[in-house]
Amino acid sequence: QVQLVESGGGLVQPGGSLRVSCVASGIIFMINDMGWYRQAPGKQRELVAFISPGGRTNYADSVQGRCTISRDNAKNTTYLPIDNLKPADTAAYSCYADGSHSPSGASRYWGQGTQVPVSS
Repeated sequence: QVQLVESGGGLVQPGGSLRVSCVASGIIFMINDMGWYRQAPGKQRELVAFISPGGRTNYADSVQGRCTISRDNAKNTTYLPIDNLKPADTAAYSCYADGSHSPSGASRYWGQGTQVPVSS
């Protein structure tokens, strides 16, 4: 199976920057898109950004211009730096990977999430 582990969360002051990372490991046959969702307390989960193996990206309007998702295909890792953080960015950030551990079938795998509180 494929496991995802996030890192890099933590308390950030408004206006600050943060980079969360996610590495996929385990039995990996193929990984397609990798991306990030976030969920703030009492709010719906929001797709923040995703990136294809070829580097095609997509961003939520809420982070457009403040975020540049990237990935290292050789390391099965994706990075999500966010600049000019706002209290509204406070959420649990979870990464996902669309892929498979065998030649047949595909699944969406999830990390356990990392908390990003933005507060002074």
